[in-house]
Amino acid sequence: MGFVVLIHNQLSQMIWIYFLILGLWGLFRAVRKLAVDGNYMGALVIGQVLYVAQGVLGGLLWLNGNMAVVARPFMHILYGSFALVFLPFVFMVWLRGDDSNRGQWVLALTVLFLFGIALRAASTV
Repeated sequence: MGFVVLIHNQLSQMIWIYFLILGLWGLFRAVRKLAVDGNYMGALVIGQVLYVAQGVLGGLLWLNGNMAVVARPFMHILYGSFALVFLPFVFMVWLRGDDSNRGQWVLALTVLFLFGIALRAASTV
């Protein structure tokens, strides 16, 4: 299980860096009054897949009893669960497929919020 812990930790670092870059790119696009395009949506899907992989690894660690090393396991799981559902929620419920410049602003700020969630989840260890 030591290898899974290592991958879980390294993936968490990769996620917050990826979401920071993705959020800054989104803000750059929004300031330039560009709409959401396929490149940005594809990058969002990759970010969501990263969160799903992180959740699967976290679930494996939880099932094997490795959550004892986490200071606040409930908060760690809460942050991870929220990160899994927030981006799809914003896209499907709030934006409803809006790919205008307003949608770009909303997605950029959502991604930056998820960047903060990723940092916070990593700090609960």
